[in-house]
Parts: sequence; structure tokens; C-alpha cells
Amino acid sequence: MNKVIYALMLPLVVVSGLVFANRAIKNETAYQPASRPFSAAGKNAHRDDLKKWEASPDGIRYKKWEASPDGKKAHASADQIRAHIKDFSNMEGVVTALSHPSGSLGGFGMMIKINGDEYIVNFWPERSDQSFMMFNNEFQQLNSLKVNDKIVIRSHSAGYSGKSPHVILSGDYIARDNKVIFKREVRKGGC
Repeated sequence: MNKVIYALMLPLVVVSGLVFANRAIKNETAYQPASRPFSAAGKNAHRDDLKKWEASPDGIRYKKWEASPDGKKAHASADQIRAHIKDFSNMEGVVTALSHPSGSLGGFGMMIKINGDEYIVNFWPERSDQSFMMFNNEFQQLNSLKVNDKIVIRSHSAGYSGKSPHVILSGDYIARDNKVIFKREVRKGGC
């Protein structure tokens, strides 16, 4: 009986070994890393794309905003918190409004003041396939915040709208009175 089992298992092991070996050979030939991460052609293509965008109406508008007092203020505010964003460290702030400034687009958010500068904080659902009920439950504790509440915020990213003097922070972590109110789970496995 054992000889029959061994006789049946041997071809199975040989075939599966060949399949995996063939797969490994295909993967090795498919992946050929470049000797340099960026080629000169890639850099030039990127520069060309950037120049095209800067010449577009959106690029011109952004450049004008960047040179305006609002743009300069936004860049100065971003510089002030750049180390906190990079290190994902605590920033102490005060809630100044429970909605975005008028005319701004975005999901659920609020305004906070950190070291004298106001920032927009945006909260987006982690996955687009979440139902509306799950979205509300995820942010339910944020609804308990009030104007003038002192909070601790951590953010992984900051950006500009191109029309406002306020930097836009992603709301990744919010705590009040040493109690976590909101914490976005970091995605596993890359993008």
C-alpha cells in the first residue's frame, strides 16, 4: 500500500517542481532591473510634461497663486509643520471651525489652528467601497468635537488647494484629552 502511495506522490512532486521552476524562470526573465533608476530620457520626459502643465491654464493659475500672498502664506505654513509630517509626530492644535472654509470642496473636515496658523483637515474614508453607514460610524467620534477643543493631530501628508492660504492636512490621527478620537488604519501591502 505504501509503495502505491509513493508511486502516486512521486509524479505529483516532480510535476509541481517543474511548474514552480518554470514560473521562477519566467519571473527572472520578466524582471530586468535597470542599471540606473531614472534614464536621461525619463528625466527629459518628466521635464517636458512639467513644462506643458505649467503652460496650461491650470499651471498658470497655480503659478500665479504660488506667487500671491495667499500662496506664500500657505508655503510658510507648510514649512512650519514639515518635520511633523515627515516624522508623523504629534502637533497640538485648537479646533477653530467644524466645517471647511466657504467655497472649498472636500469631504468631511474642519479647521484647526497650530502655532498661530490655520489648517484645513480633511477626512476621507479609507476605502471607496465602504457603505454610507460604515462611513458615518467611522467618523462618529469626530462629531463630538467642538470649537475651541484642544486636540493632538498627526498627519502623513499636507497639500495645497491652489486657491486658499490654508494648507490641507490629511486627518490620520486625532486625540483629545489623551483619548484617541480617530485613527486611520495604514494600508498594508503598498498603494
